[in-house]
Amino acid sequence: MGFAEKRSGGGGYYRGRYKIAEGRYGTVQDEYGATIRFRTSRAATQAADAKEVEVRAGRRPVVADPGMLFSVYVNQWYAELDLAPSTMQTYRRHIEGHILPAFGHLTMAEIEREGRSRVARWEKEGRDGYASATVQGWRKVLHVILADAAGEGHIEANPATRRRGRGRVAGRSQLRAPEKAITSALGVLLISERMALLSGRDDEFVAGLTIGFGGLRFGETVGLETQYVRPREVRVEWQLYELDHGELLRCPPKDDSYRTVNVPQWLTDLQLQHVRRVEPTPCACHGFRYVFSGHRPPRKGARQQGPRMADVGRRAGVSVGTVWAVAHDRPAVADETRDRVRAAMAELGYVGGLPDGPVAPHWRRNGFATWLFQPAVTGWYPGKAPQPTRPVPVLADPWPGVPIRGRNAAGRADCCWVPIAPGLTPHGLRHSYKTLMVELGTPSPLMDLHMGHAKTTVQQAYEHVTGGMVEQLLSRLTAVWREALASRRAMHPRSPVAVLDRLLTEGEER
Repeated sequence: MGFAEKRSGGGGYYRGRYKIAEGRYGTVQDEYGATIRFRTSRAATQAADAKEVEVRAGRRPVVADPGMLFSVYVNQWYAELDLAPSTMQTYRRHIEGHILPAFGHLTMAEIEREGRSRVARWEKEGRDGYASATVQGWRKVLHVILADAAGEGHIEANPATRRRGRGRVAGRSQLRAPEKAITSALGVLLISERMALLSGRDDEFVAGLTIGFGGLRFGETVGLETQYVRPREVRVEWQLYELDHGELLRCPPKDDSYRTVNVPQWLTDLQLQHVRRVEPTPCACHGFRYVFSGHRPPRKGARQQGPRMADVGRRAGVSVGTVWAVAHDRPAVADETRDRVRAAMAELGYVGGLPDGPVAPHWRRNGFATWLFQPAVTGWYPGKAPQPTRPVPVLADPWPGVPIRGRNAAGRADCCWVPIAPGLTPHGLRHSYKTLMVELGTPSPLMDLHMGHAKTTVQQAYEHVTGGMVEQLLSRLTAVWREALASRRAMHPRSPVAVLDRLLTEGEER
């Protein structure tokens, strides 16, 4: 019997599907090979039943002209998809960038005739300039397209299907992705401190700890609303996904991984103190209050002219690092010195470095990685035209060094940072959190809950999270945090980052 398949594209419709042969199904089409869109399930089912009767009577169903271009079919196929925006974007990239240039000019009959050899040559040529895993992604999308084409009767078989047992077994090692870089709890703390120093504010310190000790994805962190930060838990309801044209789409978390992440009390305190300090207002793009905002102006304005930090330092008789600490209202400066620096600022008319300008409502993935995360992790700014890869120039005082920018920054620097975790990415902090939970002996149900991983086995369906599991994890995370804080205090008892400096000082008093 035929059946109706509900589709969401184009305002919602049904298409009729009927059995052509064992394991193969066709779609009800018009005389030109276009899919007929039915308004009701009943109409689609009736049309599909009629087509299936024709098949059983020995008549081949009407299909598209064999001269139909592959590019025409792909456009129709893509228009009917109803997938997550991120998946749609990935499919479009692969189709427009790699599949259509290779197959778009061919007809369906030519693709069927040349078959596997054409696909194999295309895949081999792709590996000359791209990683094997990348080419595998292209082939998977092509396989899905041609599988649907075969199911609808446009071609007899899917030429992108890989035959089992073909090729060298040893060749599988070439497809292995590199092992994901991770870091320790101390590494998370040090990276978060450096990010705060690079941005000139405390926000990035709290954000780094939220990712490293909560396992949130980057999009979930950017899309974290203030209403979902609660005592000892963070509720993951939304993410902000950045599309190719720059729009930040508010959408459900990946794979609908809604979840409540239990966090230690010390992290809740930092998050709530941060919200009270910055007092987030609804952003213009979504109308919601978000915990974290961007660290730079939304558009690059003209470079400020006038006196620099070095000029103020010479006038006040202090280091540039001290001027930076005063400009950013850091506590690690004596009152007398602070007054002298402010007087020098007033005399010279210095206004740079003060955190009073508007910033973008949200981080951008590329900007966050380029100007905050990668420099903090590796001690180097990534190459970004016209600038090459270069070390982060820092002033030695106050420790662990304050980044400086501007003309001849490298010449004015005292030193640069050493790497903390080369190869680490923002998503690598999520891997680090999962690894930390494993080290702490966390039961698998609680780990799956915090990571947002679905249960896939019968055994997992019978495992449940208890209050004792949660309390044990939070207690052990707190112990790990205190050890990391003690290790950081052993390196230097103070920090230019105000929130960390307070934590170090409070721990020292105890």
